[in-house]
Amino acid sequence: MHHFMQSAWEEAKKGIEAGDGGPFGAVIVKEGKVIARGHNEVVKSNDPTAHAEIMAIRRASAILKDFSLKGCTLYVTGEPCPMCFSAIHWAHIDTVYYCNTKKDAAAIGFDDQFISEIILGKKKDPISFVHTPNEACHILFTQWYEDPDRTDY
Repeated sequence: MHHFMQSAWEEAKKGIEAGDGGPFGAVIVKEGKVIARGHNEVVKSNDPTAHAEIMAIRRASAILKDFSLKGCTLYVTGEPCPMCFSAIHWAHIDTVYYCNTKKDAAAIGFDDQFISEIILGKKKDPISFVHTPNEACHILFTQWYEDPDRTDY
């Protein structure tokens, strides 16, 4: 096992032993060094978004003081779910290495296939999303985008 993947495995084991959540661990590497670690903390925090990848991304972004993790590599014990997949893209992580597949995760009770089917339009979304246009909200978006002092792009 690659030593960075070993670190992800150790992080997952740490989380399991602490009772924090499922068997998921992640490390983010930049320039050959681990800069952040995370394990599943869903049970510990009662936060459904506290997946290993999300925790590691949050920590890496705080450490680097940048929301872009370009130049970073993620090592994770399980193939990312749709939420983590999206966060990885928003963070601009270069490469992801994972051990267990979505099929492996589904076999132990972590089945996210229904989410992928909803996203792909293969299954009806049980949640109602209602577009409610509002001029004040639109102006807020426009003002932020047009702000000459904005430096986050």
